[in-house]
Amino acid sequence: MNVVGQLERVERPPASLWERIRAEPDRAPEYIALAAADRFGPTAEEWVRVAGAGHTPEELARIAFKKHVRMARLEGAALGVGGAITVGPDLVALLWIQSRMIFYVAAAYGYDPHHPMRPAELLALQGVYPTAAEAREALDGVGKRMAQALAERALRSGHHEGIHLRLAKYAAKRVAKRYAGRLVPFLGAPLGAVQNAAATKEVGLRALDYYGGGQARP
Repeated sequence: MNVVGQLERVERPPASLWERIRAEPDRAPEYIALAAADRFGPTAEEWVRVAGAGHTPEELARIAFKKHVRMARLEGAALGVGGAITVGPDLVALLWIQSRMIFYVAAAYGYDPHHPMRPAELLALQGVYPTAAEAREALDGVGKRMAQALAERALRSGHHEGIHLRLAKYAAKRVAKRYAGRLVPFLGAPLGAVQNAAATKEVGLRALDYYGGGQARP
């Protein structure tokens, strides 16, 4: 079976997720992580079971990594055509694709995609929380509010390039400066493709190192 073919399609975020995001946009990354765990945990497990024969964990993880970077590039180009209208949906779709990638990479390396630490690790790998433990506390409803955590992380980072800044801007219902070119329809498409692919590649490389290096829990 063609393992690449198993990754060709990813559905859009479910309507129930959009409803939660609209109600509390400052908690969008948390809601996406939890929804991704429900949706992609089972499919990642099945993908490894069916399509993983004849591949090492490293090979399988690399296949997932490369395929999702390509997905992010195509998604960025498609939604970027709409300019300002699609910036919000573009960012949510990007996080959805990155979430799927992380669950598949984790499963490829033999980690249980159903484990409650997987969505927490997702948030840490995206740079939303400093550690998976802090992210898990937030997911359990006993940690810091998302907006506060993002603001603190932005101050600690000392730069304005991380995904946490985009999330913070999105939570504040504004558009980050790096999206300026994407506010112009059609000009935004090539920029969206490049930016989404680069952001997904960055997160994916962290995931490969994290799970490939055995830093995750079982």
